[in-house]
Amino acid sequence: MKIHIADPTGLCFGVRRAISKLEEELARSEQVYSLGSPIHNPQETERLSRMGLVVVESAEDVPDGSVSFIRAHGITPVQAEALKKKCLKVVDGTCPFVKKAQKSAKDLSSEGYIVVISGDRAHPEVRGIMGYVDGEVAVISSDGVIPDNLKGRRCGILSQTTQKVAAFAALVSSFVKICTEIKVYNTICKATLARQDSVCRLASKVDGMIILGGRNSANTKKLAEISRDVGVSTLWIEHAGEINRGWLQNKYDIGIAAGGSTPDWLIKDLIQKLNMM
Repeated sequence: MKIHIADPTGLCFGVRRAISKLEEELARSEQVYSLGSPIHNPQETERLSRMGLVVVESAEDVPDGSVSFIRAHGITPVQAEALKKKCLKVVDGTCPFVKKAQKSAKDLSSEGYIVVISGDRAHPEVRGIMGYVDGEVAVISSDGVIPDNLKGRRCGILSQTTQKVAAFAALVSSFVKICTEIKVYNTICKATLARQDSVCRLASKVDGMIILGGRNSANTKKLAEISRDVGVSTLWIEHAGEINRGWLQNKYDIGIAAGGSTPDWLIKDLIQKLNMM
């Protein structure tokens, strides 16, 4: 059995930057509070929790005078203001690509467009972006139907940073057919594009693909979808302990790809286990 690693794979710039900022603050502070998981990887969040990270659900759960951390997915302006008022220090780990999407949403809203976000309404990044809109906003999933009330209106379209390019392009094309005026910001991050392309290339050359990453990770989910779309047998796992020996049978070339929130140590663990097997 030969192992092939997608290039690039694993931690993207934004997540690596967020983890670095958080680790630096944890080295100085006894505890750091984060609204929601700082990144979407349970194993890495658990590691950071052992260093003093405390994950909470709202600003009300953060003690006065403490240190707080804004996760890589970002938060709403209202949440950020609440943290500033009660915390001694706020460390901003928002991914620069997410900040770009937030600014795009704010700009479109100020220009009078109905803001349309291609993404998952339940995802924290999308909820954060919606907080920058002062006016009408609609969230449409990759396979969603455009609401009738948007037809013939001025619509400004952007994307959750981890969306599939093909899905976003298809959505924009649909709006061209029904609106007299649209403005589009391509806010899919470059790291996402590179990882999706690498999975597509590698999946066509191997007998099976292992996608490594948190099940709560949107970008990892997209990688698994892309791999399956190629037609190769695909296994999505969170850590090496989930390897299915039966799945490996009769597979001679195995591809490995990891989501942008998957730390290097989990990738090394997986490679080591496969080599042992």
